This record gives sequence, structure tokens and C-alpha cells, in this order.
Amino acid sequence: MKKTPEQWLEEVTPADRTKGILKLFLGYAPGVGKTYSMLSEAIRRRSRGEDVVIGFVENHGRKGVVELASQLEQVPRRKIEYKGTVFEEMDPDAIIARNPGVVLVDELAHTNIEGSKHPKRYQDVIDLLEAKIDVVSTMNVQHIESLTPLVERITGVRVRETVPDWVIQRASEIVMADLTPQALQTRMRRGDIYPIERAERAIGNFFGRGNLIALRELALRQVAQVVDRTLEAHRAGEIFDPSVSVRERIAVCISSNPVAQYLIARGGRMAHAMDAEFYVVYVDVAADESDENQHTLAENKRFAENLGATVVRLERGSVASRVAEFVREKHITQVVLGRSAAEGWRKYLYLTVIQKFLRDAPPVDVHIVTQEEK
Repeated sequence: MKKTPEQWLEEVTPADRTKGILKLFLGYAPGVGKTYSMLSEAIRRRSRGEDVVIGFVENHGRKGVVELASQLEQVPRRKIEYKGTVFEEMDPDAIIARNPGVVLVDELAHTNIEGSKHPKRYQDVIDLLEAKIDVVSTMNVQHIESLTPLVERITGVRVRETVPDWVIQRASEIVMADLTPQALQTRMRRGDIYPIERAERAIGNFFGRGNLIALRELALRQVAQVVDRTLEAHRAGEIFDPSVSVRERIAVCISSNPVAQYLIARGGRMAHAMDAEFYVVYVDVAADESDENQHTLAENKRFAENLGATVVRLERGSVASRVAEFVREKHITQVVLGRSAAEGWRKYLYLTVIQKFLRDAPPVDVHIVTQEEK
């Protein structure tokens, strides 16, 4: 007997789940089609029998969005008076009382008007998820909190409305609403995003082609990270060869020695060339407790972060064992280790650490980079 879509859904969705599922349509700039894609999916899901409502959708006067939104039930918004003006915000309590299966919530990074239940819309969404309501939402990559410094360096614009990374990580699925930068600029010139008189000024600033290319790459990488997390979850629940990795992961091992920045730069170039995940790790050791070493270690960490590395501090213990544990846990595929020009007992200690690491670590490519002491 052929199963209906609803029967398939019941099989893959546990009936006793304690929280709702968050799905996110991610874009790299306004106008790429996030809201339109979200509404299109909602209409398809409703046609399959799901109970879908609109919690908040901002149409910005765009005809296609208005037409799609008119086909779905909308939970009344809450009206709030602020400084003599009446504003409309999403009403999470009304949505919870309505208790739909799925609710659409546009612009996750939005700041609510004073007098709302929560300061930020993502906090309203958390309430909906806690009430076991699935949420489909939208946002642009520049609003992810950890990326705002990088976005500012790229565009010169400081993004003030942000969403914490832990909220993004809670999403079970992230879908890229994609459009080429050239096509997005064409839409702008047609007046599909902003009034035509504002288009050329916008294209000359935030919507410049170089900015859009860089932001699009950031968004694509964010989606790729979610795919990797899904793979990690599969590995945790299934029999899976841990030595098999879909994406390269590079770890550079450093200390408080200033020459470590050479290793970090080398690892960064490798990671960039292979589009690999990039980690810089150090083990907490007694030798780094002096003020001078703490200062140089902090400089090394800042340098690594500026190159896009995830810096990880490992607990005090055997350097070889701690790094080997990290390599196994994160499924690192390549490790970069430094080798100074030291001789005598220092060289012997170094070789002993390398030997212990190779003995304890899973199969991994090891790069030993020689550099002179400063």
C-alpha cells in the first residue's frame, strides 16, 4: 500500500518530541528571495495537510510576496503604542494559543518595539519552539553575531541587529535562498527591491558586486557547516568509519612562542586553498603562565582569529595525548606542527612528543614545518 506524505512525515517526526523544529531560509542580502521561498514552501506544506499559519511576514510592497501571503492564514499582530505611534509586532502568545503545526516568522534578527514581550524576535521564536510549534524563518548572513566583524571589514557597514550563533546552531535545516550578484543588481535597477531612485546609490555602496560576492560566499559556507553537522550527527548514530571525511579539516598546533604565527599563516593558506575548516589549538601548559608568555599567546590567538581560525584551548596534560584526542573528536584530516632548529635535549623532547602523538592519533596527514626561533 502506497503511503501518503502525511504518513511518511509521522514516521520521521517523533510524536513525543519535546520542542519544535526550526528551519531557516538564509540569504546574503535583501532581495535574494528568502521570504518568497519561505511562503512557497508553506503553501506546499499546507497542500499536504499541515496546519501552517503566518506569524509575521514583511512584504516590503513586493507583489509576489503579497500574493503568496494572501493564501495563508495570518495570526493577528499585536499593536503597541510607542511615543505616540502605533506599531505592529508578532504576537507569540496569540500564536501559541492558536497552536498551529508550523508558523512562518520573517526577519529573525528583528528588534521588537519597546513594550513587546521580548526585546528580540529570535527570543519570540524560542518561545514558539518550546511550545512544540515548528518555525520557518528567514535572515541574512550578515546578522549572524560571530560574522559581524568580518562583514564590517568587507562592506564598511556595522550591522547592529544580530542573532547569537547558538540560535543558528539550533536550526535543524538551513536552506540557501540564492541569486547571483549580477541578477540581484538587475532586480534592484528594476525597482524590485528598493525604489528605483535609491538603486544606483545602493549598488555603489553595500550592494557593490565585490561585497555581494563575499557575502554570498559567507552564506554558502554557513550552509556547508550545517551539512557537516548533519554528517557528524549521522556518524554519532550510525556505524561510520571515523577516518572518512567529506571535508578537509586542518589543525595547527601552537604555543606562546611568537614563531607560531608563521605556522598559523601556513595553515591558513592551506585551509583557504582547500576550502577546509581551520582550527588553531594549544594545550594549557605551566610554561605559559608568565605575563610575557600570556601576552605572546594572546597575540597568536588574535592572529589566528583574524585569519578565520577557530581557536581551541585544550586542558592541561600531555601535549601529545590532548592533541590526539582533539584530532579524533573533530575528525581532523591534516595537522600542522612546528619544528624549531633546536638541538640537543630540546630536539629529543620535541621528537618524543611527535612520536607519542603519532602513536595515539587516528590516521591523519602530519605537516612538520621548520622555522627559526626569534
